[in-house]
Amino acid sequence: MKYTLRNTLGPLFLITFCPPTVILFWYTIVFLDGSVLKLMDLFLSQGFFHTLWGIWQPVFFGSKIAWTMLISFAAVQLYFMRVLPGKIFKGPITPKGNVPTYKANGVLSYACTLSLWFLGAYVFHWFSPTIIYDHFGELLGALNIFSLGFCLFLVIKGNLFPSSSDTSATKHFIFDFYWGLELYPRLFGWDVKLFTNCRFGLMSWSLILLSFAAKQQQLYGLSDSMLVAVALQLIYITKFFCWETGYLSSLDIMHDHAGFYICWGCLVWVPGIYTSSTLYLVNHPNHLGWELALLIFTLGALCILSNYFADRQRQKVRLTEGNCTVWGQQPVLIQAPYVTDKGEQKKNILLASGWWGISRHFHYILEILGAFFWTVPALFGSPMPYFYVLFLTILLGDRAYRDDQRCRRKYGPSWELYCEKVPYKILPYVI
Repeated sequence: MKYTLRNTLGPLFLITFCPPTVILFWYTIVFLDGSVLKLMDLFLSQGFFHTLWGIWQPVFFGSKIAWTMLISFAAVQLYFMRVLPGKIFKGPITPKGNVPTYKANGVLSYACTLSLWFLGAYVFHWFSPTIIYDHFGELLGALNIFSLGFCLFLVIKGNLFPSSSDTSATKHFIFDFYWGLELYPRLFGWDVKLFTNCRFGLMSWSLILLSFAAKQQQLYGLSDSMLVAVALQLIYITKFFCWETGYLSSLDIMHDHAGFYICWGCLVWVPGIYTSSTLYLVNHPNHLGWELALLIFTLGALCILSNYFADRQRQKVRLTEGNCTVWGQQPVLIQAPYVTDKGEQKKNILLASGWWGISRHFHYILEILGAFFWTVPALFGSPMPYFYVLFLTILLGDRAYRDDQRCRRKYGPSWELYCEKVPYKILPYVI
């Protein structure tokens, strides 16, 4: 029963539930003042499916301008991935013995993308800076259609012409569609997960925020709450691209296959849900006052930057093979041998001091707090802006559990020793 729930019923529920949820979030925030009660009234008075279709149908297939925007943005990002200079970065060796390679030009791509946006919107006036907000529902509709089709294509590709030996099929279509078959699919030399996760999902997040802020400025003038929320998220996104090579060695990339979970999530869920608290702010220009605004910004920035320093700390230890200091002292290290699928003997370093001596996933607390601080400027008139914080808490809790299970299988006694030195999984003295 547990296998059926996690591998069939659970994935089927998410594949069915998530696409309309993104549309309902957009509609409720924009047209129902962010009121869940108003949405429930519509469901009760008109019926669930009739209401859902009435909301979704006008944007279901997107629009000509939405498709033009998406194709243009994707083309620019693919072009940047290929032509902008960057050092070649090698990811961790896979269980099948493959080593993925990337061009590390994320920061330059990010800078060029933001520059193009400002030139196009404010200098050459190719488009209005509010264009994403004005067509957001159509964009989400088009993204849904494309992403579902793309995930189906990845299943076919994984079966017929996989990019490497790191591919596996369960023969259960629902799970294969949800989880994906290939670990590192590539198309014409472009890495699929690098594109969907980093160069589309995270890159589009920044432009969506700027368009939302432009819309509020057009309607009401720019509020300090919008400034704080957008500034904190831009710090987070900038931090991400500075750390992009670290992300390419994370659980998302190393172990999660390219399917609905990752690809649809980054192409649709990230633009639609991660930005929802800022979407709410567009028509709710709260004025916090400079003291409260500065306090929220400072606390949020500290959490985001501390999360970055924690990731960099572990990355530094691994790059130097432990020949460095952590918080001014020699790092506490555990040498963790393991065996690959090919029977090869390998070894990793587990860091048990610094940020990584507080708890095994303390950086998740910092990430959740960062999200809370860029959400709290929306205040408490509606629970909808806080959905992302709740979702992130559940997502990272599940990820911490999966990571611990995987490491226990991979490292065996070494992981048990690490857990003795760092007994708490996420929250010190609690769990």
